[in-house]
Amino acid sequence: MSDREIIWRPTPEVIARARLTKFMRAHGIASLEMLQRRSVDDAEWYWDAVSKYLGFRWMNPYGRVLDISRGIAFPRWFEGGLMNLSDNCVDRHVDEGRGEQPAIIWEAEDGHVRTLTYRELSSEVNRLSNVLKRLGVEPGDAVGLFLPMGPEAAIAIMAICRIGAIYSPSFSGYGAQAVSARLVDCQAKVLLTADGFPRRGQVVKMKETADEAAALSPSVKHLLVLRRLGREVPWIPGRDVWWHEAMARESAECAALPVEADRPCCITYTSGTTGKPKGVVLTQGGLQMKIGHDAAFFFDVGSNDRFFWLTDMGWVMGTILILGGLTNGATLVLFEGTPDYPKPDRLWAIAERHHVTVMGLSPTAVRALMPYGTDWALQHELTHLRIFGSTGEPWNPEPYRWVFEHVGRSRVPIINYSGGTEISGGIVTSFPIAPIKPCSFNGPAPGMAADVFGEDGKPVRGQVGELVITRPWPGMTTGFWKDTDRYLETYWSRWPDVWVHGDWAYIDEDGFWFVTGRSDDTLKIAGKRVGPAEVESVLVSHPAVAESAAVGVPHEIKGEAVICFVVLRPDTAPGEKIRAELSDLVARHMGKALKPERVLFVADLPKTRSAKIMRRVIRAAYLGKDPGDLSSLDNPGAIKAIAESR
Repeated sequence: MSDREIIWRPTPEVIARARLTKFMRAHGIASLEMLQRRSVDDAEWYWDAVSKYLGFRWMNPYGRVLDISRGIAFPRWFEGGLMNLSDNCVDRHVDEGRGEQPAIIWEAEDGHVRTLTYRELSSEVNRLSNVLKRLGVEPGDAVGLFLPMGPEAAIAIMAICRIGAIYSPSFSGYGAQAVSARLVDCQAKVLLTADGFPRRGQVVKMKETADEAAALSPSVKHLLVLRRLGREVPWIPGRDVWWHEAMARESAECAALPVEADRPCCITYTSGTTGKPKGVVLTQGGLQMKIGHDAAFFFDVGSNDRFFWLTDMGWVMGTILILGGLTNGATLVLFEGTPDYPKPDRLWAIAERHHVTVMGLSPTAVRALMPYGTDWALQHELTHLRIFGSTGEPWNPEPYRWVFEHVGRSRVPIINYSGGTEISGGIVTSFPIAPIKPCSFNGPAPGMAADVFGEDGKPVRGQVGELVITRPWPGMTTGFWKDTDRYLETYWSRWPDVWVHGDWAYIDEDGFWFVTGRSDDTLKIAGKRVGPAEVESVLVSHPAVAESAAVGVPHEIKGEAVICFVVLRPDTAPGEKIRAELSDLVARHMGKALKPERVLFVADLPKTRSAKIMRRVIRAAYLGKDPGDLSSLDNPGAIKAIAESR
C-alpha cells in the first residue's frame, strides 16, 4: 500500500477509545478481517453479541437469532423476542441514570435553540403516544409524517413506534401530490404536520400542502398540526387538531407496547426510474439493531457524543440520525435550515456552538460550500469534532480533500458510508480504526456479506461490477408494501439468492472499495464501462466548475456518448473557451474515447432534497423522454433548462 495514497491514519489513542475496538477485544478478535469473516459466517453469534454490547432491552428474550426457512429473501430475526424501539431509545436511558442528559439540541433557522433532556423527551413521547391513541391510531396503523426537521420529528417516531404503529415520512418540501401518493399507498390514518417552517427566510406553507394532500387521501381522518410559526392557517374543525392543545390534555405516562422484532415500524418511499415510488417496509428490531450497530461501530457514537447530520426526515438519514443517536444514548443535534443561510459558515457555526463530535455531510453540500472559500470554516474552533460522516453519493477528490484539509484540519477522518433505505444503513463503510484513502471505503460493514460481481455472476477484483449481498442481515426490508413481486423482481431476480443493490463498485489492489454510482447511471462508451462520478471528478477538478453531471446518450457509432452538464462558479462566464478546456480535460484524464460529445452549461442540476443529483432525470430531460417518478425532486425548474439545452 502506497503511503502517498493514504490520507488519514488512526493514532493508537483513537484506536484504543473506539467502541469497535472494545467490542473486538471483548470477543478476542484481532483484526477487522477476522471480524468481517466471523460476522458473516456466524451471523447468529454476531447479532446476539451486538444486541448485548448495545445494551438492547428485550421485554421477552428471543429464542433464536435467525431463521431462513422461508428463503433468504424473507428471513425472520430474533424469534420469540419482544421489544420496543421507543423503550430502547428513551426509557432505557432514563432508567440507567441519563434522564438529565440532553437528548436533543435543536437549532432553528433563525438561531433559536431548544434542548430536551432524556426525561423531557420521555414525557413528550408518552403524551404524543396517548394523543395518537385518542385519535384512533391502533397497532399496525400507518401515520404520515410531514414535518420540518425539529424535535417533534424525533418525538413522533418514538411515539408511533411506542404504540406499535407505523410511521411513513415525507420530505418537508414535497408538494401535495407527492405526499398524498404516500398516504394513499400506506392508508395512513393520521397526518402529522406543521403550520409551516422558514427556509432561507421565506415561509414554507406546510398546512396548506397537507390540506390538499389529505383531500386526496380518503384514509386520513385527522391532521395533527404543530404550531411552528404561529401563522393563521385554514382549519377544518373535527378533523384538524392542534398539537400543543392535544398534548396538554394527555398523561405523561404511556407504557411501551411489547412487539416482535419483525413488527413493521416504517414505510419509507424510494423513487424509481419508472412507476410509482416503492414503499420499503422496515421493522422495529431490525431497523434499530442495524442503525444502532452502524452508528456505534462506524461513527463511534456513544453516550458522550453530540451527533449531527445535515438531513431531512424524508431521507433515510433522518431516521439514521435519530435512531443511531438515541439508541446509543447520545445527544442529537437537529437543524431545520440550509447550510449557507444566512451565511456560508452556518454548518461550522453549529458544530462549534453545540460541540458537535460526529458530523454528517453529503458531497453535494460540500461542493456547494466550496465556492465561498475556506475562511468561513477556518474562523470556527472545531476541536470537539472527531469524525465526519458521509453518504448519499460518490465523492469527487477535490471536495473530499477540501473538507478534510480545511474544515477538519487534516485530523478528522471522513467515514464514507454507503447503503440505502432498504438496507436500514450501510453495506460498505470506512472504519475509525483503519487507514483511509480519499473517496474510499475500507470494505463491507461487519454482518454484511457484500461482494462485487461481474456480468457472469462471479466475484471480480480491479474492475467495476455490481454491488451484491449474498446473505441476510437485520434491518433488511421485509419487502415493498403490498407488492412482493416488485420486491423480488427489484433485488432478487438477476442471480439466485443474491441481492443486487443497483450500485456499481470496484475493489482496488489494496482491498479498498469504491462505489462509482447507480447501475442505471453507468456510461458505456466504445465498450468501456465507466461510472459517471469518474468523469464528474475530472470536471470539478477545474477551478471554474462548482458542480457537474455526466450522462450517456445513444450514439450511432460509439453506442453511447458522454454529455456533460456543468454549473460554473459565480466568477466564471460560460463560453467556448471554457467548454473546450473542460472537454479536453476529460479526454486527457479519461482517454480520447471518453471525450464528451457536448459540454453544456446550466444554472442548476436536478437534485433530491437529500442533495443527490438525479442523473436519470437529466438524461430523460435531455432526450425528451418521460423522466419517471419526480416526487423527490427539490428543484423542478432545473429540468426545463436541461430540456432546452438539446
